[in-house]
Amino acid sequence: MQSPVEINSNTKIVGVIGHPIKHTLSPVMHNYAFNKLKLDFVYLPFNISSTELKDSLKGMIALGIKGFNVTIPHKERIVEYMDELSDSAKIVGAVNTVVNDNGTLIGYNTDVNGIINTLEEFKNEINGKTVSVLGAGGAARSVIYTLINHFNVKRINIINRTVEKAESLKDYFSSKMLFEKIKIYELIPPDVTEILAKSKLIINASSIGMSPEDDDSPTTIPESFNKNQIVFDIVYNPRKTVFLTLANEQGALTINGLKMFVAQGAKSFELWTGETMPTDQILELLSEE
Repeated sequence: MQSPVEINSNTKIVGVIGHPIKHTLSPVMHNYAFNKLKLDFVYLPFNISSTELKDSLKGMIALGIKGFNVTIPHKERIVEYMDELSDSAKIVGAVNTVVNDNGTLIGYNTDVNGIINTLEEFKNEINGKTVSVLGAGGAARSVIYTLINHFNVKRINIINRTVEKAESLKDYFSSKMLFEKIKIYELIPPDVTEILAKSKLIINASSIGMSPEDDDSPTTIPESFNKNQIVFDIVYNPRKTVFLTLANEQGALTINGLKMFVAQGAKSFELWTGETMPTDQILELLSEE
């Protein structure tokens, strides 16, 4: 890995806010890119709890921090504190990238870019098919928006531990995007096995399996998967998650979250710097990490 850039009084600070934050590979990705392109930036992680969110944003402005990514659990709540929103962030109802434009906080959703980049090659296979989305948080919002807006799916199953939250998401997208073909299921693995098995695409948009130590999975029932499926886990855990391991063993085509992670990061990088991130080299770097 390259030696770190020398920090000086002109160095611009960007970063990521979330809680917990120790699992993130974002500092590795962005600082590598800054060094590679010789940009006077540094990327830092900020562990900020929900109760600290509002005050932390005031601090970001006061300290002149140029921008930051947003991860669990702030993607939805932070929307209310933005001065401006991009079109996609406005419809999705979640923000994962913020630009500080001289005290004006502008919220973007670059997760959408990451999802498109990851699934684009499967567009014809997904078109007109049923997709199951596991989770109902900020990431799930980005996934559902992208499936409706870009991939012309037939139906979306939202499967979540809390049915009320999934129902709220269904109502939201029915209203915002006039998409009525959403069904809700409670995440009880034995009960949703057949629902998953009949889905052409399954996306884990929950945080289950996120940390390297997390060996949990939304389902541990092998019959949920088959060889005719595409199974995408947005988690970019450096090892293959239990979820993807099970799907792979049943013959499904599996995709981890690394490509999405780099693609969404590349868009954030561009918004902050105006430069293009060297994504191929970063994918190689993070695979090694």
